[in-house]
Amino acid sequence: MSLLTVSGSPHVHADQSVSKIMYGVVFSLVPAMLVSFYFFGLAAILVTLTAVVSCMAFEYLIQKYLIKGPLTIFDGSAIITGILLAFNVPANLPLGIVVIGSAVAIGMGKMTFGGLGKNPFNPALVGRVFLMISFPVQMTTYPRPEPFSTAITDAVTGPTPLTVLKDGITRGETISDLVTRLPEYTSLMIGNIGGSAGEISGIFLILGGLYMLFRKIISWHIPLAYLGSAAIFSGIFWLINPEVYIDPLFHLFSGGLMLGAIYMATDYATSPMSPKGMLLFGVGCGFLTIIIRLFGAYPEGVAFSILIMNAFVPLINRGFKPKRFGEEVKNG
Repeated sequence: MSLLTVSGSPHVHADQSVSKIMYGVVFSLVPAMLVSFYFFGLAAILVTLTAVVSCMAFEYLIQKYLIKGPLTIFDGSAIITGILLAFNVPANLPLGIVVIGSAVAIGMGKMTFGGLGKNPFNPALVGRVFLMISFPVQMTTYPRPEPFSTAITDAVTGPTPLTVLKDGITRGETISDLVTRLPEYTSLMIGNIGGSAGEISGIFLILGGLYMLFRKIISWHIPLAYLGSAAIFSGIFWLINPEVYIDPLFHLFSGGLMLGAIYMATDYATSPMSPKGMLLFGVGCGFLTIIIRLFGAYPEGVAFSILIMNAFVPLINRGFKPKRFGEEVKNG
């Protein structure tokens, strides 16, 4: 007679897997991806394909010839890194630079630490920041939106809304002076603006986030804390002097704030485990983003703020440990 051996608790069953979660994230990114293809045309398609294929290729080569471990290129994580890297660079970025960014994102940002789930920093943001430092001209030359454009590297370029704002304030102009050169909020929300390929469409990024919340791929804590704190901190400065500091809605739908709050700050491996830790992490990201935007040298602050808070995650996890499964909760 065979005996049934029961392991110790907890006993949890869930119809989830790494692949299901990763491809759920990929599916949620499709609306924003299609918007970027519409506004930036063939260039955005080529940058996205190059980033995805090169991320998968570098992960395969590193796993097969350096780590010599199991191959995981089809679990979806490398695909997500490629899409997010493409979303974080200009659509007209030379493809060779995209490949370099993929090598850094996968090699330095992910596989150096052992692969999926072991990396302390978001790989796509590691790639983006490396490219910003190494290729500042190409990384700050953004194409203007031109639906169904077939131009690749010779597209008409122009500044992003945040760059227009930053440069104008630096020159001593007021918000009233700049308002005619800034896009309307409807353009900010749907993506009819210059910027990185995937950060332009706030509405479609929100739709993707709602899908992930419905599928329980992410929780509400980090996005709400990130966006809420960014709105509150920028709103405080706006109320103090609305001629120097622009309103919170502009900050929320400009640059990569929506993309960062919904997709990159919520990365499982690089964010805190407990709900309280997630809230603190999100507030830190929002605060740092606005501080960098208002007082830093860069017009954007999302990538730096998330990477900085990634470094604090081990400390946050020590301070806000999740309750053990089955632990008795004391009343009063």
